[in-house]
Amino acid sequence: MITAIVMVSCDVDRIPEVGQGIAELDGVTEVYSVTGDADLIAMVRVRDHEQLADVIADRLNKVDGVARTDTHIAFRTYSKRDTEEAFSIGLGGDD
Repeated sequence: MITAIVMVSCDVDRIPEVGQGIAELDGVTEVYSVTGDADLIAMVRVRDHEQLADVIADRLNKVDGVARTDTHIAFRTYSKRDTEEAFSIGLGGDD
């Protein structure tokens, strides 16, 4: 599974509509309205790199109101759950 984090700049008065439009795309798992340099952050999860182009370049970028995107591809995922599981099987502690 490939995860991409897409920072989206859009027309400020259309953030809710743009967010909803992006959320409805296949491959998009979540869309967050955020503060900072981006207006929205979309989480895209697909099986292969070719699908990234389909979702981001061919569909997400074309949602009415999207002005610009900045895409970051994740190498590795860290979560509290992953850390707890690693310690529970003895991968991180002093034995």
